Amino acid sequence: MAPLASPPLPSRAPAFLAAPALRSGRPPRLLSPSRSAPPLVSSGPAGCFPRAPRAPCTAACERRRDTVRTFSQADAAGPAPLSKTLSDLKDSCWRFLRPHTIRGTALGSIALVARALIENSHLINWWLVFKAFYGLVALICGNGYIVGINQIYDVAIDKVNKPYLPIAAGDLSVQSAWLLVVLFAIAGFSIVVSNFGTFITSLYCLGLFLGTIYSVPPFRLKRYPVAAFLIIATVRGFLLNFGVYYATRAALGLTFQWSSPVAFITCFVTLFALVIAITKDLPDVEGDRKYQISTLATKLGVRNIAFLGSGLLVANYIAAIVVAFLMPQAFRRTVMVPVHVALAAGLIFQTWVLEQAKYTKDAISQYYRFIWNLFYAEYIFFPLI
Repeated sequence: MAPLASPPLPSRAPAFLAAPALRSGRPPRLLSPSRSAPPLVSSGPAGCFPRAPRAPCTAACERRRDTVRTFSQADAAGPAPLSKTLSDLKDSCWRFLRPHTIRGTALGSIALVARALIENSHLINWWLVFKAFYGLVALICGNGYIVGINQIYDVAIDKVNKPYLPIAAGDLSVQSAWLLVVLFAIAGFSIVVSNFGTFITSLYCLGLFLGTIYSVPPFRLKRYPVAAFLIIATVRGFLLNFGVYYATRAALGLTFQWSSPVAFITCFVTLFALVIAITKDLPDVEGDRKYQISTLATKLGVRNIAFLGSGLLVANYIAAIVVAFLMPQAFRRTVMVPVHVALAAGLIFQTWVLEQAKYTKDAISQYYRFIWNLFYAEYIFFPLI
């Protein structure tokens, strides 16, 4: 059986399919091989309906797409704007409080309270824990007031010496800083008045007053080295140790009485605070010279002040070792002697490192941080001696 034949193709396309040019009798226009005509429909994946070509995107459309893309990336990249603002504010306030000074205040308070309780363990009452906590909060508020008001009046100098501080860095406005220091002063004073009686309140107010005249014109006693040293040694040495120990004994229902360990730590830390007052200006020499702030570091030079500070602390450690031998009934010699020998050796080594580094700014900052670490260490070991 013969195959079915295909119907003959028409020799001429129907008129309705003919191109306009052919209908008009004009010769057909050939497309160049390099320029193909755009397809009427765009081919899609197999099995899908063909898609119509997308119209070119206008400039407004592109801007809308960029805006959507930017906001999408921002949402995926980090926290919401409010969360970031609160986080930045928290960081600024923490730097405003100068954490290294808070650590010294907190460690000193805890060590002295612990010593008073060790000496009178039979009088321990759990209510005293809450009262000690209130006292610590009041001390931190007083510390925040003193370091805060100093930053408010030292903005120009801090932009050179300590550009990371929040006011100098522009992260905290002066108005906000004033609000913080006023809140610190009011909160601390209120806690002390309501919990610790007239005498401790008077000592607390004396500390705030000394911190104020240290920084605020027209007094601004920080310009005078001897006055500045005496203020720092008094506040961080005598007032802190004596005041906390007195308040703890009063809370236990006891009259004030010096114990040998507390007398030792008060004298030791007062001299240590004097060394901190001397060496604190070492990293700030550049800004102090620029703004004509007279310090021992600007007058005598960084190297001489570093050796002076280290020498005073080594003498302090030697005195502690001698006291341990002279008063074995009052001190644990097995703790006091090796601890102070080790701390003195670390100080001598750090001074040698500073000398080898040729007193660069980074080496000076490291040396000053080490001085503070020695200060913390003394309070950590104090309840054990």
